[in-house]
Amino acid sequence: MMALYQIHLFESRKEAFHEDEVLQETVIIHAVKETIKAKSVKISISDRIDDDFFKENNLPYEEVVIDSHGKMPDVIIYFINKNWLVLIEAVTSHGLINPKRKNELIKLFKNATIPLVMVTSFLNRQAMMEYLSEIAWETDVWIAEDATHLIHFNGEHLLQS
Repeated sequence: MMALYQIHLFESRKEAFHEDEVLQETVIIHAVKETIKAKSVKISISDRIDDDFFKENNLPYEEVVIDSHGKMPDVIIYFINKNWLVLIEAVTSHGLINPKRKNELIKLFKNATIPLVMVTSFLNRQAMMEYLSEIAWETDVWIAEDATHLIHFNGEHLLQS
């Protein structure tokens, strides 16, 4: 078992790795192979590698690490500007966000205190057409060949206005 101790995020890849000519990650994870898990995980954020000022917080381990045995979405993004947790499923790996999967994600993230945004991603429109009738309402679709657009599957609340 890996015990997670710290996650460090750099606010900007450009600021943190401006001297490097390779693509660098903006997340550093400190984990140790152990038989027991840590009680808490330190989350820290800074602008640059040599930054003396950074924000830091300790969170309970269970709020950071979810033991879900394959139930996690393919990608999870915290969208800071909107305070959203974006959950993305890539159809090439597991499948789309249909009503059953949407309910699984809602249960999995039931303790989230920010809005969940669920997105199914496809390589192209042709791939989306195969699954169009299965996509859950109140979710979004992103298509790689039209990467600057999202399709939102509206629900009843918009029809009632």
